Amino acid sequence: SAALRRAASGSKQAVRGVVRITCSEVIGGEVLPAMLADLRRQQPGIVIELSLSDAAEDMLRKDADIAVRMLRPSQGALVARRVGAIGIGLYAHRRYLKAHGTPQAMADLHGHALIGFDRETPALRAMRGRVPGSEVYAREHFALRTDSPLAQLAALRAGYGIGACQRALARRERQLVPVLPEAFALDLDTWLVMHEDQRANRGVRLVYDHLFAALAAYAAEGA
Repeated sequence: SAALRRAASGSKQAVRGVVRITCSEVIGGEVLPAMLADLRRQQPGIVIELSLSDAAEDMLRKDADIAVRMLRPSQGALVARRVGAIGIGLYAHRRYLKAHGTPQAMADLHGHALIGFDRETPALRAMRGRVPGSEVYAREHFALRTDSPLAQLAALRAGYGIGACQRALARRERQLVPVLPEAFALDLDTWLVMHEDQRANRGVRLVYDHLFAALAAYAAEGA
């Protein structure tokens, strides 16, 4: 019923209506706000509902109109466009590195306060498996464990230790310094998804096209 109300609200000639977006905590909390502010200046009649979760909402059931995902959906009823690859690296605050030194190899991470996840999922294990020597960056070695990417980012900014961060995001933070950029580098393919039934909804389409262009520029920034 919520999906029907959103569709009906976008059916008038004027570009008005409600568009629901689902994405991860970091994308929704750190990346999308500026993009959505630009959209608001252009399309003040569109109301945004932003659902932040690292669990994928059911797009086939239309729990959301648009999704930002790090995996390409396999369902045929969904329209998915690859935004680009969002780069991930290790970073630390200048204050932390001044006090504790900068590691020169992955093995040197043993002597540092590492920030990372609490529960290791198969996806995280697969991701780490793509980086030689990354077994040191594992739960048992973390000095701070949290499954909230926003909390991990806050700890980085506070100078707690060394942790993973999106490169484009870290480059906007003058106090965050890359650590072992040649040894630890990951690229996550990013997709913008909507249900094929939403193609005719002008409001959803405007938001989709705006986010695609903005996210593609963001991904290129961290290449």
